[in-house]
Amino acid sequence: GKLALIFFIVYITVAALSLPGAAIMTLVAGAIFGLGTGVVLVSFASSIGATIAFLVARFLLGNTVQRKFGQHLSSLNAGIEKEGGFYLFTIRLIPAFPFVVVNLLMGLTPIKTWTFYWVSQLGMLAGTYVYVNAGTELGKVASPGDILTPTLIFSFLLLGIFPFIAKYIIKPIIEKVIDIFKVRKALKNYPKPEKFDTNLVVIGAGSAGLVTSYIAAAVKAKVTLIERHKMGGDCLNTGCVPSKAILRSGKILSYMKRAKEFGFKEASADFDFKDIMERVQKVIKTIEPHDSIERYTSLGVDCITGEAKVTSPYTVEVNGKTITTPNIVIATGARPFVPPITGLDQVKYLTSDNVWELRELPQRLIVLGGGPIGCELAQAFARHGADVSLVEMAPRIMIREDEEISQLAHEKFESEGIKILTSHRATRVEVNGDQKQLVCVHDDSEITIPFDEILVAVGRAANARNMGLEEIGVNITQRGTIEVDEFLRSSIPTIFACGDVAGPYQFTHTAAHQAWYAAVNALFGKFKKFKVDYSVIPWATFTDPEVARVGLNEADAKEKGIEYEVTRYDIDDLDRAIADQEAHGFIKVLTVPGKDKILGVTIVGHHAGDLIAEYVMAMKHNIGLNKILGTIHIYPTLAESNKFVAGNWKRAHAPQNLLQWVERFHNWRRN
Repeated sequence: GKLALIFFIVYITVAALSLPGAAIMTLVAGAIFGLGTGVVLVSFASSIGATIAFLVARFLLGNTVQRKFGQHLSSLNAGIEKEGGFYLFTIRLIPAFPFVVVNLLMGLTPIKTWTFYWVSQLGMLAGTYVYVNAGTELGKVASPGDILTPTLIFSFLLLGIFPFIAKYIIKPIIEKVIDIFKVRKALKNYPKPEKFDTNLVVIGAGSAGLVTSYIAAAVKAKVTLIERHKMGGDCLNTGCVPSKAILRSGKILSYMKRAKEFGFKEASADFDFKDIMERVQKVIKTIEPHDSIERYTSLGVDCITGEAKVTSPYTVEVNGKTITTPNIVIATGARPFVPPITGLDQVKYLTSDNVWELRELPQRLIVLGGGPIGCELAQAFARHGADVSLVEMAPRIMIREDEEISQLAHEKFESEGIKILTSHRATRVEVNGDQKQLVCVHDDSEITIPFDEILVAVGRAANARNMGLEEIGVNITQRGTIEVDEFLRSSIPTIFACGDVAGPYQFTHTAAHQAWYAAVNALFGKFKKFKVDYSVIPWATFTDPEVARVGLNEADAKEKGIEYEVTRYDIDDLDRAIADQEAHGFIKVLTVPGKDKILGVTIVGHHAGDLIAEYVMAMKHNIGLNKILGTIHIYPTLAESNKFVAGNWKRAHAPQNLLQWVERFHNWRRN
């Protein structure tokens, strides 16, 4: 008893001080005390010691870490508070994961101490048993002949393969069991219908909803698609398509104004703004059949126009009819966010939704917001002849990009006559008869900006409310999006969400990307679920020049403390860019120091959104700059710039010592 107490105290001390040797002591416990007593001693001693280490880390560093990095840890903290016990349990189950690190890191999170203790004890129990059992068998060795006994061999074999058994067999089984209990708990108050009208109901016919429906129909499921307004959603009707149409018109007008650069003596830039906006509608009408009810009906989708209301995890009500379904996908998108600016409601303000209704060019236009939408529309209207003021509360436009890119866009906009007002916080709108003005605060002073029209482009808010979701227990995040797990499943396991309504990205291409996971997990999730992959997400701002990015930029890398190297190629040296009078911009590639592995790419220039695709493919499939350099690119194309930046990286990493010997070899050959 005394020996056991001493061992117990020593083991607690070793675990609490995060000293090496816990695994050896576990083996010793089996050899000295046997399997039963050894397991009890180690189980309690290791859990108590781990909890002491946990508390020390929390006391010494917890508050400091949360105070300094709390903003960046908010999503982690929320996940720990909700599922911390489950995360800890799965980590504890695998002995190969350094438990010392777990103790210290968990002390920096908001997980409760009692939860940490009992989950640790339970999670480490299987591993403790395996190690103590091996020690017990070692304690029976009395002669060389005892070493090769089947029992001892099996014990050490089990010791070696247990991490793999825990990871690939025990952990998935436990996760499945826990998932079953969570599903039953969430659905216990809702009786499941004996049969269903359809396999899947999709609410919202934007990019996410259309792709979800398409995939479901392609695998022969019966799918019902409900849209309250227009098929195609924001992207077709008020977003991507119309904005690119008006940007193209602005580009042509810019070319006309630059006619002499192309060798023309003169070129008329006269136009009718009404005709420009009618062309935008013609473009929408041309693309509209791709997303039409007729097309999707022909694909096997049951399309319904109406306001959908989710009345239970298995039922959706539309047009007075109730549809039963085993799964629902919410793909209702987002709408322009309108900030609470005093007096804004006194004017008919514009957003990306209704700006396309304009038929007269506003002479004085304020664009509120210096993000992608604001920058694109500000430049487009300026090129059509409007006097544009771009108002941004942040210290620079395009705040998500590197500072040099923001500065480049800033200078380009100013050269085209756009007034850039950064660090200006809009406070109120004043109306005096026909006179309208926006009042902003800048450097503690009020600045007044007169306008004819004001366009609000400060972000988008998810359409997650007023459809019955909260009433049945679907969680909505602080950002207003539907809370989903890694399988795009909401807190009600029969309800999935994808696209802008789920986030975290608000791009048409990520909505379509998520749609595959939502469709497959909803239809086949009982047999196999797929975690949504956000590892390589590209995006572009379609200003002139375009700005495209994938992966890290320098600002991201510095914020996250990731070491990197920068390789750059200036496109003004590219033959095709010179021929096209588009010799401007650059490609900037971040790589792992000393290696060609790509961490991120930013491209500024003509057709940057197209050029980035090669790097998206490279990062997705772990292809480095050496492989890009070894790929033939057609001459003369803009795509050659991708090869040239890889060549710049290669020259910077040429083996200088080897080249010196090669130079000596050539000298020897000549002599």
